[in-house]
Amino acid sequence: MARRLLVAALTVAMTIVTVLTAAAAQAPSWQHVPVPAQVRPQAGLNEAVAFGPDRAWAVGADAVGRQAPGFPLVLRWNGTAWQRQSLPGIGWQGELLSVAGTSSTAVWAVGRDSAGGARLLRFDGIAWSESRSPRGAVLTDVVAGGGETWLIGSRDGAQVLLRWDGRDWVDVPVPPGAVYGLHILAADDVWAAGATEAGAAVSHWDGQAWQQTIVNGFPRSAVGSVLAVSPTEVWAGGTAGFIGGPAGKPIPPLLVRWDGQTWNRVAVPTDFGSVTSLTPGTSGAPVWVSVARSQKWGPPGSSPPLVPGPEFLAWNGQSFTEYDEPAVAGEGDSSVLRLAPVPGTTTVWSVGRAAGPEGTFAPRILRFG
Repeated sequence: MARRLLVAALTVAMTIVTVLTAAAAQAPSWQHVPVPAQVRPQAGLNEAVAFGPDRAWAVGADAVGRQAPGFPLVLRWNGTAWQRQSLPGIGWQGELLSVAGTSSTAVWAVGRDSAGGARLLRFDGIAWSESRSPRGAVLTDVVAGGGETWLIGSRDGAQVLLRWDGRDWVDVPVPPGAVYGLHILAADDVWAAGATEAGAAVSHWDGQAWQQTIVNGFPRSAVGSVLAVSPTEVWAGGTAGFIGGPAGKPIPPLLVRWDGQTWNRVAVPTDFGSVTSLTPGTSGAPVWVSVARSQKWGPPGSSPPLVPGPEFLAWNGQSFTEYDEPAVAGEGDSSVLRLAPVPGTTTVWSVGRAAGPEGTFAPRILRFG
């Protein structure tokens, strides 16, 4: 009897272990997705946009050397693999900084050539072509949403925002300070993330004027991403800033949330790093937060005192689940993490650049779901 009970107990235990192992193996995680073989060494990606499971774009630069500016790089996801796209008639050297679009047949990419000049590309559903850049503007970002496409840049050292009216780029008034990111719901409902001398700031455009709020008054704090879920739920992320300290001193991440009345700081499970992206789910509510250069304090007395922190945080409405960036042979962690959700799915892309051997860097593409 005792032997039969022991065998039964062992059988149950092995079954539990098998089930747990299988569940762990099937648990969703971030996976590394290779870039095309045609991408040359010393490449990096800056941003991506997705329009469906088989339609996504990523932009950056490749063949970047210590003295060489590199060449504009465009990759396209076809549902199976990333492919490098040809850019006929585009022979300048430089980098593509941002990509966005209102549809898969109206995609824009902004960049900068080796002379510092602004470059603007457009995809019409068939091919990429050079488009006339707004006169005198140096472009840093393109943002689309609510049927709108806006540009962020500067002109003669002053910040500019430009809106595509279907025929040309038209200047829009700019809130005080600097604007680093936008979330566009409609032409008269735009949120801007940025900073002023007073600290991190979020501004709202109602079609007539900006209303600005300082969301964190700590010196040198700034927010670069903003996500408006509803009039009573808006999120913004960036860095909390710092006072003094040596060069390269770690900076805490900053994540704040508007509840319709006040901005409140949201605790994140990492001590240092920068919130670089906020990504909504199918309901519009925030799902993913990316933290570049994430670090945490190690156990007391540990050497070094800091240990790696989670690069991705999944929000379930109450708390965060932590996810680490997957290890890639021969490469280090990413210094850039920009998220791009796939509409109608739970899949999310992350693109950027990772540390390579001997001070080099490499393009990095990750996917969840």
